[in-house]
Amino acid sequence: MPNPYFSFKQFTVFHDLCAMKVGVDGVLLGAWASVKNAQKILDVGTGTGLIALMLAQRNQHATIHAVDIAADAIQQAKVNVNSSDWSDRIVIHHHAFQDFVLQNPGQYDLIVSNPPYFVNSLKAPTVSRSLARHTGESLSHLELITLSASILHPNGIIAIILPIQEGLQCIQDAAKVGVYCKIKVEVRTKPNNQAKRLLLEFCLIPCITSVSQLCIETDERHHYTSEFTDLVKDFYLKL
Repeated sequence: MPNPYFSFKQFTVFHDLCAMKVGVDGVLLGAWASVKNAQKILDVGTGTGLIALMLAQRNQHATIHAVDIAADAIQQAKVNVNSSDWSDRIVIHHHAFQDFVLQNPGQYDLIVSNPPYFVNSLKAPTVSRSLARHTGESLSHLELITLSASILHPNGIIAIILPIQEGLQCIQDAAKVGVYCKIKVEVRTKPNNQAKRLLLEFCLIPCITSVSQLCIETDERHHYTSEFTDLVKDFYLKL
């Protein structure tokens, strides 16, 4: 039976109630997104609360709001946040993001999301898992970007992780609504593999995109590269 929790160095994340479990995508985004000078952070589609917890660990001064539409995710995130050292700085909101934006028109310095990404694939077998993985049912990538921009500080950033094709499409769509890709990191599992994910940072100021690569493993399985180890060393118990 799968373990109902995942232990990190400074906190534990239970994921038995959530449709989507703790995974590498969330850890990558939580470790990579820039928290420099961020006083107010928003995690959209928080799920277990993993990314919110990681950002709270990395920035000891920020207030973090975490929003999700799924009741089971909210229950799970509250359990995880309340048992952490940062429960006084993380606020959980049970709302669709569209409603949250209407009710919270303030500005955020950083907005992060590990969003649904399967646009045209077969739907997942359960409603909760489908909502967690597919666009269209709740929040498209363009809507995520557009709504985020409406509550973003003029100098703030949006950070997300997506598969390659969805990420490239998101960059094009975002530019059409005045949101620009500042940083693009192509993530591959091994040196000779094609990139599987894009870590993307967006801003409201026109810019030239900085492109780089991140490789997780060496050619030998379960042997991690120094760049990946440096990124996540403050979180994983073992590498």
